[in-house]
Amino acid sequence: MPTESGSCSTSRQAKQKRKSHSLSIRRTNSSEQERTGLPRDMLEGQDSKLPSAVRSSLLELFGQIEREFENLYIENLELRREIDTLNERLAAEGQAIDGAELSKGQLKTKASHSTSQLSQKLKTTYKASTSKIVSSFKATTSRAVCQLVREYVGHRDGIWDVSVARTQPVVLGTASADHTALLWSIETGRSLVKYTGHAGSVNSIKFHPSEQLALTASGDQTAHVWRYAVQLPTPQPAADSSQVSGEDEVECSDKDEPDLDGDASSDCPTIRVPLTALKSHQGVVIAADWLVGGKQAVTASWDRTANLYEVETSELVHSLTGHDQELTHCCTHPTQRLVVTSSRDTTFRLWDFRDPSIHSVNVFQGHTDTVTSAVFTVGDNVVSGSDDRTVKVWDLKNMRSPIATIRTDSAINRINVCVGQKIIALPHDNRQVRLFDMSGVRLARLPRSSRQGHRRMVCCSAWSEDHPVCNLFTCGFDRQAIGWNINIPALLQEK
Repeated sequence: MPTESGSCSTSRQAKQKRKSHSLSIRRTNSSEQERTGLPRDMLEGQDSKLPSAVRSSLLELFGQIEREFENLYIENLELRREIDTLNERLAAEGQAIDGAELSKGQLKTKASHSTSQLSQKLKTTYKASTSKIVSSFKATTSRAVCQLVREYVGHRDGIWDVSVARTQPVVLGTASADHTALLWSIETGRSLVKYTGHAGSVNSIKFHPSEQLALTASGDQTAHVWRYAVQLPTPQPAADSSQVSGEDEVECSDKDEPDLDGDASSDCPTIRVPLTALKSHQGVVIAADWLVGGKQAVTASWDRTANLYEVETSELVHSLTGHDQELTHCCTHPTQRLVVTSSRDTTFRLWDFRDPSIHSVNVFQGHTDTVTSAVFTVGDNVVSGSDDRTVKVWDLKNMRSPIATIRTDSAINRINVCVGQKIIALPHDNRQVRLFDMSGVRLARLPRSSRQGHRRMVCCSAWSEDHPVCNLFTCGFDRQAIGWNINIPALLQEK
């Protein structure tokens, strides 16, 4: 019995020490809270060059950080108490069953296993809390440099493509599965012209480099060239996105979609007949684009071919064959007679028409799933996106391997590159839009919450570098296009 009484007295002494230790810690913690409260009050009273909204946001963030670490501190104390209790229990068990010849090695192994479990719990809690803090910083950064300016609502089905006119007046164009294409006032969000000449889904829209002409590709196996004339309405104040900028990003269901059944484009002028129809494909025409100069156009089809046309006469100049499966996209170089086509066969091909007598073909292999799009950038680079959740940057002088690879968590749709700043906009199946630079560094993610952003798959993105109101546009299968203002200098500075 002396052994038991000795162990009990030892246990009481240990508990008293822990109790006095915990009380001293609590007193220290409370005094620290009092001390940390003083600088904050002083900070709020000091003059600052920061805007009041920014200062209040910073104070709120620092308050969140303080609360998170305070919770971590308290949890740490609790875990330490559990460890001490467990060690005492194991020590008591070791003495009580000494007659059972329990080896010290087994006892140490059991104690070590229990301690490691508690240690792992502490690490998991810490990582979860710190990741929450980092996420709040990233979300705040994205809202500061990426602001929703305007929503363009009027289509009755998903929007496949979005494009910005390259001539004055600068308008926005959208191509939709509702068999129509719409032109919009960027500043007001009003629809200006509706094109209804197609008998199938309108899959892409591109503007002529120097005239008021639009080129649309359709599921009716044709591409149409049509002329438009618009008069821009008086600009109205942009939507105030600051009211929703402080909200946490949440997942939205299809039930959250706004009621878009009302046709907002019914009162705008309608064009029903094309200027020129490009016919020769035997399947869906999924994309079309103008060659430099605007006298020729290229189309990509599900019949596994791409066709080059003389626009004025609708004459087929070349039929580009070689892909093993359906084509998904085509793009032309802004200054040279180069075309790139992408396909479900996991490749994209570069077609060179600079020499009229011969055109060369280069095949780029590097993706493991459908290449959804490939686009040119400044110089000799091509950027490709794929359903394999990667984006690759290629040098046309070295086709064997990409010079940069971006790995994401969702399939990537039609990408677009801000040529002047070399920023890539990635629209995803999971409703996100992310911005990367050409070296693969992530710059930002466009805000998405219950009140702003896309609610379904984002199909396409388009930059308009010089527009004062919106310089990035996205569209999706939630039947709307969105105009964003990206503070590019701030974005690159944070990089």
